Amino acid sequence: MSQKIRFAIVGSGRIGRRHASMVRLNASCELIAMVDIDHSIHQELEEEFKVPVFSTSQKLYDSNLEFDVVNVCTPNYLHSQQGIEALKAKKHIVVEKPLALSKKDAEELIHHSLVSNKRVFCVMQNRYSPPAQWLKQVVDEGLLGDIYMVMVNCFWNRDSDYYQGGDPNYWKGKLEKDGGTLFTQFSHFLDTMYWLFGDIKNIKATFNDFNHQDTTEFEDSGQVLFDFVNGGSGSLNYSTSVFGQNMESSISIIGEKGSIKVGGQYMNEIEYCHIKDYEAPDLEDTLPPNDYGKYKGSAANHQFVIQNVVETLENKNVVSTNSLEGLKVVEIIENIYRQKQ
Repeated sequence: MSQKIRFAIVGSGRIGRRHASMVRLNASCELIAMVDIDHSIHQELEEEFKVPVFSTSQKLYDSNLEFDVVNVCTPNYLHSQQGIEALKAKKHIVVEKPLALSKKDAEELIHHSLVSNKRVFCVMQNRYSPPAQWLKQVVDEGLLGDIYMVMVNCFWNRDSDYYQGGDPNYWKGKLEKDGGTLFTQFSHFLDTMYWLFGDIKNIKATFNDFNHQDTTEFEDSGQVLFDFVNGGSGSLNYSTSVFGQNMESSISIIGEKGSIKVGGQYMNEIEYCHIKDYEAPDLEDTLPPNDYGKYKGSAANHQFVIQNVVETLENKNVVSTNSLEGLKVVEIIENIYRQKQ
């Protein structure tokens, strides 16, 4: 493609603004429009991004503006619906995590992408962090030999302010709109695990709601045991009940020929590496996490996501996180949550 790739952002809150900023910073891209149902921020958005702002996505599609890609940055429960809407409008889509809140909805979205012959880019930006890239290389090259055990630990803080004190009109904390802690907080780390080791089976899980009874309709903590389809066993321990601040997001791997732990608050540093006939390299620093004021999220790597869109649409690369991978993460989370029944 010789001309710039043109983007429209649907959902212009914090994460939508990050997408818009990354589009504007990329010389191969052009920001065409933004959408948000909150009229009170339209003037601010227009002044900051110098593009028209629409109150609904349908008004965007009816505007006859020409663009190539829609970035879906709305609440979780709208991702599949608004992704399908964009695909029907013959646009490629970039969908913030999660791709959907059910395997059924993810499959419907993928069906529409095949019918429309348009690309689906799932936002799993943690794959771009230097430790994740290094882990992928180590695993793919078989340096650890057979994988025996994998332990993923995610311990974060989310208090009542995050859920706006249980405001009935707010989507976070509502089961049908949020999906649960694994969808909203920790899907990035399940994606990393799936990316490295594949699907899981023989799942056993326990769940607790320690200090979010008044703010969420689901658990805040869980302990999950499973086996990998490709061999080895695994565990996931997670919580949003950590006092005061995020504590840890880590993955520990025990293999036939070595062991690794990548930890820190956001799987951002090598804490342990002992592999036969191998010395761990010095990695580039991981970019800081997304900063939402009082709260922090996963690594701020969205510029790499946008660049991957450019390279893929210019036939210079492939989708870094494709729709099937996005679906598999949704399916894994669904299968874990079935243990509640």
